[in-house]
Amino acid sequence: MSTPIDSLLRALIGEDLAEVIFVRDYVQLGFDGPRLSLFVWPRVTLGSTVREIGESGYRDALCDLIGHFVVDVEESSASGLVLNFDIGSVTVKPTPPELIGPEIAMLSGFVDRPDWMVWRPGEEPFDGPEWS
Repeated sequence: MSTPIDSLLRALIGEDLAEVIFVRDYVQLGFDGPRLSLFVWPRVTLGSTVREIGESGYRDALCDLIGHFVVDVEESSASGLVLNFDIGSVTVKPTPPELIGPEIAMLSGFVDRPDWMVWRPGEEPFDGPEWS
């Protein structure tokens, strides 16, 4: 696993996806409290099928994850942010031209803790040479 021990992303392990909310130019993944807002469109993998925004079945693939549990997470410059579910994964690894605003993702809404986290370009794990 590539995730640093102190990453808040780890708090999603064991959570099941309760909702997928499509907002004009981003998507939110809701986990009965915690909410991960993705300000770039993630890649969705179900089995051996990979879908990206604009492809037929993309939104259905995201919604197919509802009711499934996060079994692992990754956070690294090589992989970006990855939520591994029991049936597939959601990967956020944008290129600079794909950015719409100053943030890539935000995780908040935990009922048992006040923690929240924001991922921005130029900050780990989005701090490689392509971001310079």
